[in-house]
Amino acid sequence: MVKIQFNDGRSIEVQKGTTFATLAKTYQLESSTPIVAARVGNVLRELYIKIEEDLQDVSFVNLSQKDGMRIYQRTATFLLIAATQKCFPHVTVLVNHHITGGYFCEFDQMADCTPTNLARIEACMREMVAKALPITKTTVPIDEALKLFNTLEMPDKEALFKYRRTSTINVYHLDGVDNYFYGYMMPSVEQVTCFKLQPYAHGFILLFPDEANPTELAKFVPQPKLSAVFRESEKWARILDVDIVASLNKVITQGRLPDLIRVSEALHEKKIAGIADQIAKQSNVRLVMIAGPSSSGKTTFAQRLCIQLRVNGLNLHVISIDDYFVNRDQTPLDEDGKYDFEALEAIDIQLFNEHMSKLIKGETVEIPTFNFKTGQREYKGHKLALGEEDVLVIEGIHGLNERLSYAIPRENKFKIYVSCLTQLNVDYHNRIPTTDTRLIRRMIRDNQYRGMSAEQTLAQWSSVRRGENRNIFPFQEEADVMFNTVLIYELAVLKQKAEPLLFGIDRKSPYYSEAKRLLKFLEYFLTADTEDIPRTSIIREFIGGSCFH
Repeated sequence: MVKIQFNDGRSIEVQKGTTFATLAKTYQLESSTPIVAARVGNVLRELYIKIEEDLQDVSFVNLSQKDGMRIYQRTATFLLIAATQKCFPHVTVLVNHHITGGYFCEFDQMADCTPTNLARIEACMREMVAKALPITKTTVPIDEALKLFNTLEMPDKEALFKYRRTSTINVYHLDGVDNYFYGYMMPSVEQVTCFKLQPYAHGFILLFPDEANPTELAKFVPQPKLSAVFRESEKWARILDVDIVASLNKVITQGRLPDLIRVSEALHEKKIAGIADQIAKQSNVRLVMIAGPSSSGKTTFAQRLCIQLRVNGLNLHVISIDDYFVNRDQTPLDEDGKYDFEALEAIDIQLFNEHMSKLIKGETVEIPTFNFKTGQREYKGHKLALGEEDVLVIEGIHGLNERLSYAIPRENKFKIYVSCLTQLNVDYHNRIPTTDTRLIRRMIRDNQYRGMSAEQTLAQWSSVRRGENRNIFPFQEEADVMFNTVLIYELAVLKQKAEPLLFGIDRKSPYYSEAKRLLKFLEYFLTADTEDIPRTSIIREFIGGSCFH
């Protein structure tokens, strides 16, 4: 017998060799959503693992936790791939990006993506769930894995392993289908009941449980503008022949990275110039409003846009929404009783609209400055009036929300959504979350410019994400233009700065499992040098050396 001490104080004894899955069945009734993994201290454990010794600080992971949702989504993706292979052996599923509550997927042959075929695949998935088919894992030498995926005609997996430093690879098996996945799986598909295949654009969306309410399926909300940006980015990745990590590693080993950097930066500049041209053609635009989630590179984008607008003959005035914060004693509080600086009510909306309206009419306005030390708005004689060729550039998280600028006619505003939308995937079945790229960017910047540890950044991240979900993402389709700040080569550059920070997180830290996950993810990339990155690059905002700071 072995003793299990749970983190809630309870303890039990079980037969040595009992799996976490067997143990979880006893506690499933206490969980409103499926238990998908266990946690021993701060370390995740797959449920198939046998318990061979006494354990302390044990808990179970369900869909209410981010790790649990990731495991569920990964398992549902494997279920989709296995069902597709059974129904249509000639079809390859490409898992592209997260959108509208699920993963946008497509088939290698677009003609195969019909509602009839999708319905047949979904029915097969549900049959596999009804049979409670197990998922097993074996660890094989890397040479054996290379042979396996060559036989299975998965060149993306074969190329990925070529650059791995580990000597073994974990292979998952589901009803005769073998595959590799970055991250843990559920021990069977029995509880993968909440999903749907939703036809969309030229592909479909594998819908998952709603992250805010995991007992229900996420609501499908079309996002045509965001989808178009993703499609454009993926098209460019394929044109450059760098759509998966192995392709980027190949570029680095062949010494072609400097050329890839130049092309990627030129593409950014061309897109920014095009946005500036679009604004300049609309003579009625007086406010350019820029918004986007954390670590999207908004500051550098705004600076580069201003340069291109000046090339078009416009005079620019940059206004920070932060200077219109209400005084500290009027700042709203969040659910924890702390100042909520991200709430729209933290801004003096009435004063902001009065000032913007007067400026558009040609009147002179004294722009305030917010003193963050005293928590008071101050006036220091900063007076402003707009000429005929003058445009206001306003950056802030609420820029896309019409409530921020309710008094300004829509035709006088040009809204830009800026985000870091990852176009590179680990392979055709393992996607790179956009949030991971932003998190790594922020971690490096926080350490370099704010003296914060990676652990402190991780501690703040859930709060940052809540603010984005509330104040930014609901309004992204309001934008006139979306700009993707991701650079196809950047994770190879960020790796060398992020890894030392993540290794600094102690095993006893509650953020250890997240640090371990990110470190494993960065292992896929070869390290790239920074000397060829121009000082105007958006990535310089995070790694240092920007000419805009």
